[in-house]
Order: sequence, then structure tokens, then C-alpha cells
Amino acid sequence: MENAPSRSPAHRSNQSLVDLDRRHLIHPVTSFRGHEAHGARVLESGDGMWLTDIEGKKVLDAFAGLWCVNVGYGQESIVEVAMEQMRRLPYATGYFHFGSEPAILLADKLASLAPEGLDHVYFTLGGSDAVDSAIRYITHYFNAIGKPEKKQFIALEWGYHGSSSNGAGLTALANFHRGFDLPRPWQHHIASPYPYRHPEGHDDAAVIASTVAAIEAKVAELGADKVAAFCCEPIQGSGGVIVPPRGWLKAIRETCDRFGILMLVDEVITGFGRTGPMFACDDEGVSPDFLTLAKGLTSGYAPMGAVLMADHVYQSIADSAPAALPVGHGFTYSGHPVSAAVGLEVIRLYENGLLENGVQTGKRFDHHLERIRAHPLVGDTRGRGLLGAIELVSNKETKAGFAADLDIAGRLSQLTWDNGVIVRCFANAVIGFAPALCCSESEMDLIFQRVERSLDQLLEMPDVRQALG
Repeated sequence: MENAPSRSPAHRSNQSLVDLDRRHLIHPVTSFRGHEAHGARVLESGDGMWLTDIEGKKVLDAFAGLWCVNVGYGQESIVEVAMEQMRRLPYATGYFHFGSEPAILLADKLASLAPEGLDHVYFTLGGSDAVDSAIRYITHYFNAIGKPEKKQFIALEWGYHGSSSNGAGLTALANFHRGFDLPRPWQHHIASPYPYRHPEGHDDAAVIASTVAAIEAKVAELGADKVAAFCCEPIQGSGGVIVPPRGWLKAIRETCDRFGILMLVDEVITGFGRTGPMFACDDEGVSPDFLTLAKGLTSGYAPMGAVLMADHVYQSIADSAPAALPVGHGFTYSGHPVSAAVGLEVIRLYENGLLENGVQTGKRFDHHLERIRAHPLVGDTRGRGLLGAIELVSNKETKAGFAADLDIAGRLSQLTWDNGVIVRCFANAVIGFAPALCCSESEMDLIFQRVERSLDQLLEMPDVRQALG
């Protein structure tokens, strides 16, 4: 086969790439006009914790791409596995009873690692369609068992469950609703277990009890015979890394059981060592009815997500129709063999030292989060494992935030980039961290050195200093 001509000529200038991006590429969750004005930061290469852009600027990635490059950049064994699978079998459909070895082995591996009872795996392309698939299967399940009236879903304020038409409705962030006619009438939200903003946030039991009471009240309002499922993240990621007290997830499981409601736990962010154990559910011995995964499943090296389904749900759907009648849900790339091969190698890396390294470096992370609380701009720090946040306030006593027109997030995004570190700067003045599990203690020190420098520079800005109460 003749070599195809390069689609990215070496002589193409960096500026032309930025111009082409402005002209043609729609970026996710971005203001169209805002991005045109800002322009793209075009990344060229990555190695471990480090990224290099097309201008040669080298920065520490303290956010693992988008919470996903858990093993770090440049893991050669993953590249080799993907190349070998592409040469041998680049694609295999899962339709018509076909399968491939990597997909079968990855499903088996996930079932062996998952909380007890989650024995069945459906593969997706990412987290959004994993949540969407879970919603479809939950709907099908209640129809299958003769309870078609159970269609209402409950989720949390500040929660994020992707941006599919269904998942974005369970998401409770305004940007994902505005202009999209969401949420749907069957999608409901209760207050987040947000300790820093909770009236009794100092009391773990009170925070847990308030969520249980909110579920009870919502179920009473909707009718237990109408509620299908409760959906939550163990730690709310895109809402600002909100960390509920330990014991919260277990209390939710018990409440769902009491009302005959299925529990859907979204571990797209928290899965695969992000909070310490393989899954955040493991921390409390919780086994949900559905578990959604993505991001760390392939560490971002290839697109893939998964829905893990409890055996009792699977058996009920399986028994609900004649064997010749298919369950009409499927994607062309479900169980893609290259992505599955990548997933198997990524899990091997987790089990061969990366999870352990993440736990050790997580202790250094905790140390820095605690230390930086003393900064004049910092109201709260929180985290678990290698997932955490710093929340900035204008007044430490009242916990007051900043006026929107100060654009604290935009300023911080520029300052941290200029200082050589990538973090997530949320609109509510929260800085999110999700460094790769390969992060060393010295790299963690450097992350906080650069973030603290950025905070000092922000504090020096006259209008920010004037805003402090």
C-alpha cells in the first residue's frame, strides 16, 4: 500500500493551525465566540506528567487531560498493544453474535474487579453514552418486570452525568440545560451533600442525614411506585469536586433499597484509582445496581466507556421476552477491540504499581491541600486520593464568593498556564486537581508551588484585593 500524503504538512505554521481551529473546529463546552477570541492552545506531545504545546512551552498537567490520563502520557506499552491489535484485528462488531478476544477479556476483568453482583458489562464510547445507556436499561428493566409506571429519576444538584440528551438532564449544571430544553419532566434534583456550604457541614452525620431526608421527601412527592432510580457520583467532579462524608454512599444504598429504587453510581471520574481504591464504591463496600465507567478505563489513550449491570437486572431483562427478540440498544463501536486491548493494558499498569503510587503521592497531595488553606484567598480545600479542590472566597468568615464580572476562573486559567501548570478553574472560583497516578512527590510539590504563585499574583490584582471582605 502506497504511503498516503501527510495531512499536516511540516511547513504549516503554528498560527495557521490556530486559524483553522477558529474556522472549523467546534470545541466541547465552550462559548463559540469566546473561543474564537481566545484561540486554541495547541498541544503537541506529552510525557508522564508533562505536556508540550506547539510553541515549545512545557507545562505540568495536574488535571490528567480531563480527569482521564490516569497512567500519565507516553506509556509505550499501551502504544504497542494498540498497534498490535490494529494490525491483527482493527475492528470487530458485537452485533450478530460476533465478538473479539480483547472485549471478552476486558468484560471478564471488569466483572472481577467491580463490586459484588455487577457481573455484566456493556461497552460504550465514553461516559456520556454510558449514562445514557444505563438510563435506557433502567427504563427497559421496569417495563420488563411489569412496573412501567416507574419512570422518574432523582439526581443531585451540582452533579454531572454527561452531555447526552438524557444524561445532561440528570446533570445539574446550568450550562448543560440552557438552550437544550432540559431537564426533562422525569428528571429531578435534590440538594448536594456539599459540606463547606452545608449549614451543618462540620457534622458528617448531619450531612448524610440531610441527603437521606431529601430523598425521602422527593420520593414522597413523586410516589415510590413512580421512582425508577437515584443517580449520583461518589464525589461530584464537575460541580467543583464536592466530597461527601464517608458513609454517605452507604446510606444512599440503604435508602434506595428501602424504597425499591435502583442505584446508579457514576464513577466515570472516580474509577480506576482516582480516589485510592480501584473504585470509590469499594471504600464503603457499596454495590450499586448500575456502575458507569470511562476516562481511566483506557486512561484517555482510546475512547471507551462501560456500563456494569447487576445480575438481578440482567436476568429480569433476559427473561422478559422470547429468546429470538433482541434488546434494541447498541453502538457500532461497542467493545471496540483496539480500545479493549488498551483497557486491558491500562488495568495491568494500575495493578503493577500505579494504584500504589497514587495512594502514596495522595498523602503529599493531602499535605499541600491542608497547608494552602492558610492563603488569604482560600476558603476551603477538600479531596480524596488524587482528586481534590481549592475553593476561593472573598471572605473566609462568611464564605462569600466573588462577583461574576471579576472572572476569577478566567484569570486563574491564564495565570496557572503562564506559570506552567494545568488545573481546572471552575466558574465558582474552585480550582480542581486530578493529577495522574504516576505523579511523583517532587512533581506534586512543583504543582502547588506554581498554583500558589498564581494565587499570590491573583491577590496582587487591585480589584481582587478590593473585593476581599
